[in-house]
Amino acid sequence: MTGRLTALDAARRIADGSLTSEALVRACLERIRAREPVVQAWQHLDMDAALMMARQVDRFGSGPLKGIPVGVKDIIDTADMPTGYGSSLYETFRPPRDAACVALARLAGALILGKTVTTEFAYFQPGKTRNPHDPDRTPGGSSSGSAAAVASGMVPLAFGTQTAGSIIRPASFCGCVGYKPTFGLIDRSGVHPFADSLDTVGVFATTVGDAAFFASVIAGRPNLRIKDEVFRPRIGLTRPYAWEAAEPATARALDEAAARLGTVGLEVCEVALPERWRGLLEAQKTIMAFEAARSHAPEMLTASDRLSMKLRELLEAGVLIAPEDYDAARALVAEARAGFSDVLDGFDVLLTPSAPGEAPEGLGATGDPVFNRMWTALGVPCISVPGLTGPTGMPIGVQVVGRWGDDRRALAASAAIGQSLS
Repeated sequence: MTGRLTALDAARRIADGSLTSEALVRACLERIRAREPVVQAWQHLDMDAALMMARQVDRFGSGPLKGIPVGVKDIIDTADMPTGYGSSLYETFRPPRDAACVALARLAGALILGKTVTTEFAYFQPGKTRNPHDPDRTPGGSSSGSAAAVASGMVPLAFGTQTAGSIIRPASFCGCVGYKPTFGLIDRSGVHPFADSLDTVGVFATTVGDAAFFASVIAGRPNLRIKDEVFRPRIGLTRPYAWEAAEPATARALDEAAARLGTVGLEVCEVALPERWRGLLEAQKTIMAFEAARSHAPEMLTASDRLSMKLRELLEAGVLIAPEDYDAARALVAEARAGFSDVLDGFDVLLTPSAPGEAPEGLGATGDPVFNRMWTALGVPCISVPGLTGPTGMPIGVQVVGRWGDDRRALAASAAIGQSLS
């Protein structure tokens, strides 16, 4: 990236005329030429068209995101680019209009650089993308291309989505910032549905400040932006249920993060989660399977043989879930969400793992979202903050979790934590 600019710096320089969108896009394309043959983050990219758009933006564009290149996960509709949803069923599909988040980015002056690889319908069947730090390891999923593209320096900002752990996990594996907002903060119309009460649009960036800036524009919430004043968050460290899934690298990383935060004077105290919350992992699985079976009924009806075995098994299981079991899962989530403020009493945010460990070796799977499912079910804001590494030198993120609707505080706390870990 030009001078390793952050998106915020690039936006300021484009606004004052010291940088053009064309120059920034050219720098991105140079990086893509260098890294894409190995990383394979892009599903659709027209370099000539990108440069043409950059020139048009330089002449006629306006808005807070003027000239900033953005990657769009290929589960999100774009009217001027193919949208394949990671499935051969839609490999030639071109939507009639942009998804709301894409349209809002364009209205704010952003340049949609291309479509990034997603897993099949944003579930677990991997795409072609490889981890930018080790091509023999997974980048995570389902927002694999977006995380890898940002972490590789191919693009400063990208959209992702999360239904279980599809933003936080790949951000951790690839070593960039992943921000899953409070459920519904960013409009998701035009995003192929998977599970209606879980699907959340979020963003990837190289810094928390960039992620907050991007989301603030798309969501129309300027208060999300990171302020210059010093914020010293009170942090509750929690080892969530299914802690046995944490690899030694993650356990050490969480302890290291707490120690580093303590050395700069931030308050970090252990927090135990309510016993009743132990059931939230299974509740999220139940909700996801039940809703996915219904949202993918058209594909099951007309082309079930062209779906991966992983997806077909989930959809078939979802059909068999009794409505009362689904309702009970939703009720448990609602109860836990209502009591979340009590768990955070005395703290600004929780600190917890982003993933079980470093990115696993091999490309046949995308890793386990075990440390993401509960927070996604609750719909609360989550940010994966990079800065730590595991025993093989691969990135490990820590996850910052905030109260429902209090994304501003969660982002500000994440920025402070990120500064301590960098």
